[in-house]
Amino acid sequence: MTIHQNLIAGEWVGSDAVRNVNPSDTNDVVGEYARASAGDTAAAIAAAKAAFPAWSRSGILERHAILRKTADEILARKDELGRLLSREEGKTLAEGIGETVRAGQIFDFFAGETLRLAGEVLPSVRPGIGVEITREPVGVVGIITPWNFPIAIPAWKIAPALAYGNTVVFKPADLVPGCAHAIVDILVRAGLPKGVLNLVMGKGSVVGQTILDSPDVDAITFTGSTGTGKRVAAASIEHNRKFQLEMGGKNPFVVLDDADLDVAVEATVNSAFFSTGQRCTAASRVIVTEGIHDRFVAAVAERLKGLVVDDALKAGTHVGPVVDESQLKQDTDYIEIGRKEGARLAFGGKLLTRGTPGFYLAPALFTEATNAMRIAREEIFGPVAAVIRVRDYDEALAVANDTPFGLSSGIATTSLKHATHFKRNAEAGMVMVNLPTAGVDFHVPFGGRKGSSHGPREQGRHAAEFYTTVKTAYTLA
Repeated sequence: MTIHQNLIAGEWVGSDAVRNVNPSDTNDVVGEYARASAGDTAAAIAAAKAAFPAWSRSGILERHAILRKTADEILARKDELGRLLSREEGKTLAEGIGETVRAGQIFDFFAGETLRLAGEVLPSVRPGIGVEITREPVGVVGIITPWNFPIAIPAWKIAPALAYGNTVVFKPADLVPGCAHAIVDILVRAGLPKGVLNLVMGKGSVVGQTILDSPDVDAITFTGSTGTGKRVAAASIEHNRKFQLEMGGKNPFVVLDDADLDVAVEATVNSAFFSTGQRCTAASRVIVTEGIHDRFVAAVAERLKGLVVDDALKAGTHVGPVVDESQLKQDTDYIEIGRKEGARLAFGGKLLTRGTPGFYLAPALFTEATNAMRIAREEIFGPVAAVIRVRDYDEALAVANDTPFGLSSGIATTSLKHATHFKRNAEAGMVMVNLPTAGVDFHVPFGGRKGSSHGPREQGRHAAEFYTTVKTAYTLA
């Protein structure tokens, strides 16, 4: 089997490899991918540093052409790349293709941004002096991405980094090197100069730590666990570098008595269980007022009975497998914790056997939960949701905000008054009304508050806040 190598200074290198396995069928080996050493990573950082002066001053049409070619190829190969994504991560084929399309759209958007770079020219308060305010690239950007969106998240970090003239050292998650390798290969063939983008696959303790420890990395953007995010922050402060963190979530979805029941059920099931619940924006706390509670729970349970949990590539599958054995154990451990805490397992939560060996789990729905329980406080990152009964809207809002996280928040209601109040008072970076908590557009800012995020927002024009630095220049006329 061909070893997919790391990219360092424009050369494909590396031979020490590990197998990438399909979570829908553990007998299916997606590919073998090289693992970078600390020395490899240091060489990648040096290559990015050496390439920065020329790339940061490159013409905007050159950058535009490369990003546009990348977008075009991703979109042309959406079925092939979507299938690769679903094989290595386990989300359904429809979700895999949809994520691939989003990655192409992101590259297309930032290709356009290269032509929209702008500044300001202002008069000084001192006569005869002009002021120019411009944005310049930061330098070498370390990009560390998670396994749950293996092509979209790398796209929304790599595309703006390159568009604004930065060079990149990219470390994808261990579980999903296939999509990372594919997207880097496309960028290289689109004409990216040597050293501008470097791919270093491997262990976080080796590759990630080398990036954190390097004084030559000027900025780090990270998406992953809260614990690792704190380590990224500490190391970045040590080197006085910019850092951007997207971490955990324990997102609430509020259902009020006046909600349209069908809308509330569909939004809840999508939020909590699609993509196997493996989204930082997933709603794992469903906060329901008394008047609709019993009807809502019965309707959700009935809807869950109709979900097909199976091989991600199989037609008709609604929910694929959990990503790997370790994550499956975490999910089942939390299901047992929920039982012991006194919540009632109203549906699912059992391991499933399918036609191929994989990590299959029936979506789990708890009722009679309280917001003090661990299943309502800690991020599970699987198809597990807890329903919390409350008296009214005021209690629902208080419970929704009673969390150390603040990424996404949703509400199902037909009341304009409550929808408007919730949008203003939900302590989250993103708020959804009668929509799933997961699912955002590629051209608008993404991010949260409290323990979910730190630093400027990702995506859209707001990405410039992280990937550029502001310069103010004065000129005597």
